[in-house]
Amino acid sequence: MHLAYPAVLSALLFCTGLYGVLARRNAILVLMSVELMLNAVNLNLVAFDVWLSRTAEETLHSGQALTLFTIAIAAAEIGIGLAIVLAVYRSRGTSDIDKLRDTAEGHEPDGPDNDTTGRAVPGSRTAGEKAEATA
Repeated sequence: MHLAYPAVLSALLFCTGLYGVLARRNAILVLMSVELMLNAVNLNLVAFDVWLSRTAEETLHSGQALTLFTIAIAAAEIGIGLAIVLAVYRSRGTSDIDKLRDTAEGHEPDGPDNDTTGRAVPGSRTAGEKAEATA
């Protein structure tokens, strides 16, 4: 088999994963897209290992060893990533990356006293002032 076939398939897998990372808002789908990208790298490692071992006649098979290492890293990444996503979902109630980004930047949720950017409207009371007024 020619080296071009697995290389083209790997490029397609990687581009699909890259599109998934850039276009998706759900954190679990982003993790799945990262897995697609890692599998594309694994396919390239094995294909080039087979191709180089035929030409150099070496028995080390370093590409396959690196693939096993990448699979172990991917398993740990998906386990820890899924645990983080589940913890965030339990605390925030969503796994939408855009909403989580707004929360991480310190924006208050949109309400009657906030404009669309999350900043307080001039002349409105802050949450602390509202609490003092009701107490």
